[in-house]
Amino acid sequence: MATRLGLGLPQTRRFDLGRDVPDVARAAERTGYDSLWVFERALFPEPATQGLYGIEGLPWPDSYRGVAEPLVTLTLAAAATERAELGTSVLVAPLHVPFQLARTLATLDAAAGGRVVAGFGTGWSHDEYAAASIRPFAERGAVLDELLEVCRAVWGPDPVAHEGPTTRIAPSAVGPKPARPIPVLLAAAGPRARRRLVDHADGWMPVSAGADALAGEWRSLRELAAERGRTRPLRTVLRANARWYPAPLGTAERPPFHGSTGQIAEDLAAHAATGMEEILIDVQDSARDAAELTDLAATLYEAARAAGV
Repeated sequence: MATRLGLGLPQTRRFDLGRDVPDVARAAERTGYDSLWVFERALFPEPATQGLYGIEGLPWPDSYRGVAEPLVTLTLAAAATERAELGTSVLVAPLHVPFQLARTLATLDAAAGGRVVAGFGTGWSHDEYAAASIRPFAERGAVLDELLEVCRAVWGPDPVAHEGPTTRIAPSAVGPKPARPIPVLLAAAGPRARRRLVDHADGWMPVSAGADALAGEWRSLRELAAERGRTRPLRTVLRANARWYPAPLGTAERPPFHGSTGQIAEDLAAHAATGMEEILIDVQDSARDAAELTDLAATLYEAARAAGV
């Protein structure tokens, strides 16, 4: 069975959102992509008080300046498409009020005919937490735990009720309901986060650091699921942050998904072989405009299928 392929939508400031998001979404669906994805970056601190991913001295990429709000972007894509799933990879959950986020996702799923995939993470930027979070950075795991509970309540039958540290919902009718149960995927890395994933989520959203490392992480997660008595399958969507170059790169320490079309296709095949159900290709940083992004997405799709993905 072929690995499902998704495409990251244009969200950075070089794009015209109102025009380019629908155009790229329609073209990707015609090409054959199974899903369309957005990510979240709330701000770009100047000067940066923290390195990228919390790593000291690692600069933030310039493309993080002015990233479009993810659910607005996804709504534009939903209105322009009919078949492709619509996913978040990922929403930084503690930056959102749980009840409002649950309602927004339910409304989008109802409007799109049951195509939303909710990918959540806890993030790493202290500046984003200072600007937007509902609780301090140190409590991010607890906020995500409650958000999952609130989503299950809001998306479930009426009357909806919840009593928690940040959210209190008196017994109420809350709608619209999702068109079907919205899959919840988590970008879990640490031990506690992986236990949360196994116990409460539908799947896993890793970011690859190489096929061998991914295979080991996937094996460990399945072992944890067996230890904790999980019987239902774990869905997997791998994020491939790609950087395309017109000529092949040298093989010495080439990052995954960086290189020519052929090299990226090879990497896609290697990662698909680990058992990933779906791979999200985000190549928007390699395109000068929407037309180039559309062409590159089509080329990579055909190359991936030719490579057996």
